Amino acid sequence: MEHSLRARVRAGEPDAFGLLFDEHARAVYNLAFRLTGNWSAAEEAVSLTFLEAWRLRGRVEPAGGPLRPWLLGIAVNVTRNMSRAGRRHQAALSRLPPAAPVPDFADELASQIDDAAQLRRILAVLDTLRPGERDVLALCVWSELGYAAAAVALGVPVGTVRSRLSRARRKLRRLAAEGGDPAGLEREPRAGCEQEEGDRENAARPMQEGTR
Repeated sequence: MEHSLRARVRAGEPDAFGLLFDEHARAVYNLAFRLTGNWSAAEEAVSLTFLEAWRLRGRVEPAGGPLRPWLLGIAVNVTRNMSRAGRRHQAALSRLPPAAPVPDFADELASQIDDAAQLRRILAVLDTLRPGERDVLALCVWSELGYAAAAVALGVPVGTVRSRLSRARRKLRRLAAEGGDPAGLEREPRAGCEQEEGDRENAARPMQEGTR
């Protein structure tokens, strides 16, 4: 089945991409939301990830394992590019004259989310890591990819995944004394286990109605 889907995706069949979206859009959304802490940014990342997957469809090998690691690797790059663009936008806005104050409805909305404060703390911790370490941590811990699948997603050797994760965990241990291990970020991934059946039940937030 996966061999057939890979070949169909590579050939650019719309139905194959529809199936790919149905199966993996939630996993892409969950990863993007946890990396950005923003619902609308995560939804935009889902759209951009599948658009990029369509553009890169010719690189999919006809034979191989599940396509989830490939999609999550694209999602990591898309999210990183969005963050860079956001920082450039904020830098440009900071050079403009201050606008008249308006009510910040985003803060009111965020206050209604039980895990909003924890997510902000997690993102602050992730900001102390190098991009490569953050990517590996997100894929291996949050998306529960094994070492080999994360290596496929990022296009790096398995040894690089292991070393980056090891460095990230050492940094988290140093931070643990200040506030513990947020959301199990220091948890060891299940080496060699390639989870491809759905998503974790404790996902950060379900996608909005009408959005896959």
